[in-house]
Amino acid sequence: MKIAILSCFYPYRGGISQFNACLYGELGKGNIVRAFNFKRQYPECLFPGKTQYVTPDDNAVPIESTSLLDTANPFSYISTLRAIREWGPDLLIVRYWMSWFAPSLGFITRHIGKGIKVISILDNVIPHERRFFDTPLTRYFLSGSDGYVTLCKAVSEDLLRLRPGARYTVIPHPLYSHFGKRTERSEAESALGLRSGMKTILFFGLIREYKGLDILLEAFGKLGEGYQLIVAGEPYGPFDKYRRTIDRLPNRENIHLFLKYIKDSEVSSFFSAADVAVLPYRSATQSGISSISYHFEVPMIVTDTGGLKETIGDRGTGLVSKECTPQAIEHEIRKFFSDPAIRNRCIESIRSEKERLSWSRFCRDLLAFSGQL
Repeated sequence: MKIAILSCFYPYRGGISQFNACLYGELGKGNIVRAFNFKRQYPECLFPGKTQYVTPDDNAVPIESTSLLDTANPFSYISTLRAIREWGPDLLIVRYWMSWFAPSLGFITRHIGKGIKVISILDNVIPHERRFFDTPLTRYFLSGSDGYVTLCKAVSEDLLRLRPGARYTVIPHPLYSHFGKRTERSEAESALGLRSGMKTILFFGLIREYKGLDILLEAFGKLGEGYQLIVAGEPYGPFDKYRRTIDRLPNRENIHLFLKYIKDSEVSSFFSAADVAVLPYRSATQSGISSISYHFEVPMIVTDTGGLKETIGDRGTGLVSKECTPQAIEHEIRKFFSDPAIRNRCIESIRSEKERLSWSRFCRDLLAFSGQL
């Protein structure tokens, strides 16, 4: 089968690009696959981070791609459409995670023509940080696809609210496995400048309002001695309010900040040093962070929002806080550390999940769904 994937690839950095690289590699084992990339993903003035691109020391997987689509240039929509048509795939796969991409991707999928099936992999239908134009733009995008793959039931429910009767399948987010192996904990602690013998909590990934770092900081302030918190990720927006919270906490000296994009080669140290990863999200669908946690066999504490309970709590790979409050998060952290058997049970469940959440299974299910359209 000839398969075109239209999304972001190397040299773009981040979880979406990493996912696409894994998808491209696995599908390429039994199919002819071509990657169609963005020429410009966002105008620089709209990008909240420091850079959209990998740096020489990122150790990112280079993927050969054709860079054509400029989301801010409608003329590129036509040239990208023409290039995909001329290559003549049997299947076009696109990724969708925010409404900024709806005009460009929606134009292409709506005009691709007969004979080419279109499947959209939906990370989100409605973004976490909502704007008034999200719903109409997303409806426009959704109208161009024959079928949809969601990564959790919560996204499927959002899909059906905007497009009743849509043909979809739920395939859980596969595990990231390109970050290498766990290192010895003592080695990881030394690399990060951490104290040994502490109960170590990890907040990992981009720092955005909906991810609830402020909630975790307030919870951490109530824990007392014996705990340390790692905050590792690039802030998307000012960090000032978090800094003010940290400055008034009695145990602020036990908070270790790594406020930058964490390169692939550095990820292992953070997860190897952690006892538990905390995802105190105010809203969520699924999380790529959970896939990294699974890879390194680190249990999680999550809030009961979106697909987190479904993908973590129901699978026994972590604890679920019923409320998104500092008091509730503090309670679950204390509960996790109160009994070593809890951690052991979570790790056993993670190992079972690792067998289920393979890229080969994801691609096999995706292609089987394609055959039903």
